[in-house]
Amino acid sequence: MRSYDDTLPLQPPVRLPEEATLAAAVRAAPLAEELKPEGSDAEVLAFWADHCRERLATDEGLLLELIRMFLAREPHPGRVPEELTGLGLVRQAEPYTLSWLGLWTARLIIAETTGQDVPVMGSLADADAAALLHGLRSYPEAERGEELAGWLKGRDTDAAAAEIASVLGTVSPLSRAVGVELLSSDFGESGRSALSGLLEEPRLGAVIAARTGREDRQPAPGEIAWVLVDMAAALLEFGGETGEVIESIAMGMGAEEQAGTIAILAFGDHPWTGQVLRVFIDHHPDERVAAAARKALRRLHGLADVHN
Repeated sequence: MRSYDDTLPLQPPVRLPEEATLAAAVRAAPLAEELKPEGSDAEVLAFWADHCRERLATDEGLLLELIRMFLAREPHPGRVPEELTGLGLVRQAEPYTLSWLGLWTARLIIAETTGQDVPVMGSLADADAAALLHGLRSYPEAERGEELAGWLKGRDTDAAAAEIASVLGTVSPLSRAVGVELLSSDFGESGRSALSGLLEEPRLGAVIAARTGREDRQPAPGEIAWVLVDMAAALLEFGGETGEVIESIAMGMGAEEQAGTIAILAFGDHPWTGQVLRVFIDHHPDERVAAAARKALRRLHGLADVHN
């Protein structure tokens, strides 16, 4: 099946019922009678997923309509293809919205075609701290609080804060930003204490200080490039506009100053440096800055060759 969009921005979580309810929706779908889906709930859902994949693969218009409705997450203003209602993916009464089965199917297809696992509300309750932060990257504030409450249920607050703090140095830039935000705003003194204990860590401490406004921890010269890339990479990971990524490093500076700042990024040794430089190469409106980014990328590749 063709990909709808390989650069799909991170999608907010969906609410889905338990497997038995989804399987019952399959059995009640108008087209289910002619297909006759029998077996356990899991078998019914697996059969239905295969059928939906095959049908949508033969009609890209149906696929795009399903994905559009999933991305919009709001009632469809006009009529929708009858096959989507026949498959049980769209509720049959106006205003047309995706059914639970439609949300489930669209989520499955998005995961298969773009590699993005759209989170399901409540699914992170038993996750470890790294998986929690990864899952929460796309959560709006209210849903994030709800999911975090489920994760904290039965956990000691101090121990939970320490667990999140322990993974901040190894997770992705956006996961790290989420973790710092959680510890600074949702965990009270336990969270703030856990962050304070990391301030002297190389690089990680400098990022924490920058994100929490801690002026008592200034970045060392060798940390500046790492911090700049980490904060820009978090925007890039979320699917932010290229202008936002550029401004996070430009910070209102003129082209000459930006070019000078870009030149040091290659020495930061951040795993996302190449991707951030690519944004400046491909999208910065000033050729001087784009040229500085190209030079920095060549230097980055040269340094990598030396280390390898």
